[in-house]
Amino acid sequence: MQLVNIGFGNFVLVNRIVAIVSPESAPIKRIVQEAKEEGTAIDATYGRRTRAVLIMDSGHLVLSAIQPETVASRFDRENNATISVDE
Repeated sequence: MQLVNIGFGNFVLVNRIVAIVSPESAPIKRIVQEAKEEGTAIDATYGRRTRAVLIMDSGHLVLSAIQPETVASRFDRENNATISVDE
């Protein structure tokens, strides 16, 4: 079982992450709002601005206050996997 730190002492299982995305686009904002309404959003921001949305294989969304690139680099460092981050 491998975990990745998503900020403020919160961790998620690496093998359950489907995608790590920025919350800036309208479709992602809509998905986050729907998840909040359905109760499938997990807010791990501690009241700070959401900077990354982790989409889990269970259909849950995890909101993080750290940048997607930071989560990806932690994921890469802890897994020794190859992750490319394009902007």
